[in-house]
Amino acid sequence: MKLQVPFVQLPVAFDAERLAAEIAALGEGAWKPHPQGYAGNDALSLIAVGGDPASDAIAGPMRPTSHLLACPYLMQTLDAIGAVWGRSRLMRLSGHAEVAPHADINYYWRERMRVHVPIVTQPTVRFLCGDDEINMAPGECWIFDTWRMHRVINDATRARIHLVADTVGGERFWQHAGRGRVPGRPIPGWQPELVAPDPALRPELRYETFNVPKVMSPWELRDHLAFLLGEALPHPQLALLQQIAARFGSLWQALWSQYGESPDGWPEYRALLDAFAADVRTHGADIRYRNGNALPFTAAAMLLRVALADRDEDSGAEIRVPAGGAAPAADPVFDRPVFIVSPPRSGSTLLFETLARLPGVYTVGDESHVQIEGLDALQPAARGFDSNRLDAAAATPQVVAAVRERFRQALRDRDGAPAG
Repeated sequence: MKLQVPFVQLPVAFDAERLAAEIAALGEGAWKPHPQGYAGNDALSLIAVGGDPASDAIAGPMRPTSHLLACPYLMQTLDAIGAVWGRSRLMRLSGHAEVAPHADINYYWRERMRVHVPIVTQPTVRFLCGDDEINMAPGECWIFDTWRMHRVINDATRARIHLVADTVGGERFWQHAGRGRVPGRPIPGWQPELVAPDPALRPELRYETFNVPKVMSPWELRDHLAFLLGEALPHPQLALLQQIAARFGSLWQALWSQYGESPDGWPEYRALLDAFAADVRTHGADIRYRNGNALPFTAAAMLLRVALADRDEDSGAEIRVPAGGAAPAADPVFDRPVFIVSPPRSGSTLLFETLARLPGVYTVGDESHVQIEGLDALQPAARGFDSNRLDAAAATPQVVAAVRERFRQALRDRDGAPAG
């Protein structure tokens, strides 16, 4: 969610040592790699769709996982913050690792606060958001402006663990936010209230049930359009795109008044949505935001991919060998892949960026260090730091499957839509 300031500390605090003890009792097997495969990042699911700890989905009823139910003080922590909870996890950042710079532009996070409670940390962990930088101390409770570019750097050897919980808020939550502290703006006598563990308390938390529309209402659609165009940096094409968006909103409302969410209207919704997406690509290609993202990429993530549920945007084909044992002649996932290999300063970046703008072409957005070296078996450290060279011996079936899946999950087209 976009805030007026980079960071706000809420006036509640928690016993970090007690929380750490509950987490340690869950065991190492509860942790899993980060969904995008970022090196040094892993997660432990607390609230997920259907309570499934293996799910990273953001659409569907959010419910507690068995991990959360085994942690009474962690549940008390969420209860004290006082919100309706969406997808929530423990996020672990290993020593000498980082959360790469990014801004949260997806639909799910436009209207959700991201709450951080540091549990295991140290003073050298740096949280950067926009032009500001802080260290979140153990047991504190923070929210921040996810619309700005942000990153986390752990330059120590010890891992950092935060509770990272997403929420649309709630009455107590907004009361806390209203009494929050902005770094650099002292409030006389301000002190967070410690919420101590209560052995007798087993709170009933509130969870999201409805979060992603089947057909976005015209009122919500117009709100997102106003945000997308209002946040854009000045550009000569912006006025034209505003006119196109206004017409699109009016036509969407006409369809809504006729069909509502009925699947009978989905083909017409889809035709209108695809036409608007083409206009956004044509007229908004050079329009950007202060967080560095391009308008077409942001519009696809925040609006175009979720306005209509006629496509499963998160699906991906799984490669299976037929019963006869012969592999298919054509790869069902990677269609004619292109590998760019070149010496430094030879123009490969320009070639990559040119190809990435073509329709029907998907890339991982950058060089593929994350997808390859994010696997323990392929890190230079696993090979004695001699070099980054890999040979056929490294391509075990397990490694091949893992690399393929990492590339599949990261693939996006020029508008940010995933390969489906």
